[in-house]
Amino acid sequence: MPLLVKHADEMATVLADSALHRFIGGAPADREALRTRYRRLVAGPADPAVSWLNWVIRWRAAACLTGTVQATVSPSATGPIAEVAWVVGTPWQQRGIASEAAHGLVAWLCTQPVTEIVAHIDPQHHASAGVATAAGLTPTDEWQDGELRWRRPTAEL
Repeated sequence: MPLLVKHADEMATVLADSALHRFIGGAPADREALRTRYRRLVAGPADPAVSWLNWVIRWRAAACLTGTVQATVSPSATGPIAEVAWVVGTPWQQRGIASEAAHGLVAWLCTQPVTEIVAHIDPQHHASAGVATAAGLTPTDEWQDGELRWRRPTAEL
């Protein structure tokens, strides 16, 4: 479901484990900081050529939020590129939730006017590499800020 500011209260608990930040940096945000961040995300980017697409992941079995998936779609010389990311709270990891959500996001993006889907993953983050693989992305030899670029041309779906 689309991310809303009201999700910040529940998501602050979902994202409270500092271990989630081992690879992405930073620290868990409190409810108010997350509300502020979600307000910015819901408002959208200042650049009209860029789109921010953000969803919360709701696990039906427990009727609770478990994480987020997101895509930033930006123009490039070859056409729009979607950079994707995901995070699932520690208690819900290793259940296939991130893989299912990321796969759904990538499948949907392949139906949109996007030429390529990319993710940047720390080479030590094996779980995230598994999610990327499940979503159909493959590693490249390109690096950005110490993270390996994974990609999928949308014509492959």
